[in-house]
Amino acid sequence: MRQEGAALFDLVQGFVASQVLRAVVELEILHHAMEGPLVASELSRRINVPLGRTEILLQAAAALGLLDRKRDTFRITTRGAALTGVPGLEGMIRHHDAFYRDMSDPVALLRGEVDTELARFWPYVFGGAGGDAASARYYSTLMSDSQALVAEDTLATVSLKGQKRLLDIGGGHGAFARAVRERRSKLEIGVFDLPEVIADAPQSDGIEFIAGSFRSDPLPEGFDTMSLVRVLYDHEDATVRDLLAKAFDALPPGGQLLVSEPMSGGQRPDRHGDVYFAFYTMAMQTGRARSAERIITLLTEAGFAGITAHRPIRPYVTAVVTAWKPA
Repeated sequence: MRQEGAALFDLVQGFVASQVLRAVVELEILHHAMEGPLVASELSRRINVPLGRTEILLQAAAALGLLDRKRDTFRITTRGAALTGVPGLEGMIRHHDAFYRDMSDPVALLRGEVDTELARFWPYVFGGAGGDAASARYYSTLMSDSQALVAEDTLATVSLKGQKRLLDIGGGHGAFARAVRERRSKLEIGVFDLPEVIADAPQSDGIEFIAGSFRSDPLPEGFDTMSLVRVLYDHEDATVRDLLAKAFDALPPGGQLLVSEPMSGGQRPDRHGDVYFAFYTMAMQTGRARSAERIITLLTEAGFAGITAHRPIRPYVTAVVTAWKPA
């Protein structure tokens, strides 16, 4: 019962912990700690926060494992250093302001009574009005910065040995494509995304950027492998079915499709896919975190075979499903 009580209190105080994390990021506490041990009196002046409240913040950051307290000084921990070192993580934490506001009345969100900020933040991605080059750049930069771990786990899970040409659908600025290129230098790679997205993409040898929308255009042919990295969970089933059908049509017999994104636990619910990502996509008002079983069903409906749900390395980063077009 004591363990259950502690677990329940973790749920109760979760919102406060996330807001403490936001304050730590916004005030760059961990970056200050990277420069040397922190003393509350000195830090208070640097961040323009009253001394007593600075002490409370440092104590809270230590309780969350981001800092380590030794008497009156605080040093950065491995966890704290990791937070600053993971590309895009601090940007995602800052971006959560909109998500938190959308979740302020969770019952209204569940009933569809909230005009969510996240839906307005991502309009161009979903074919809605209001998309522009600025929002496209912000979205692509945010996604690109946070893509490193996703690419790492995906490529550690799936071998592209023997494949000749890869098309990364919805590949943004080409972060995943470049990660593939580093490991498979002879693989020819194409990145297919909206014109306003690829307009600012850095050019790379061996990577071709192709403008188009998978909603309205056929997918380019001539690729024996296609990847959908953090794409399907952005969209409703009807859009996903249409996209998978287009991928099936564009692939040659024996071609491979790779799906990589955070997934629901399905019959074994987990906190990553079924709490965070499930409600994030709900606030976006499109898409959903699907289980591997659901993705397999959609792939089967599209005609794919030889489908494998791979054991995820880090479920909170991504999970991978691969499928093949029958030869």
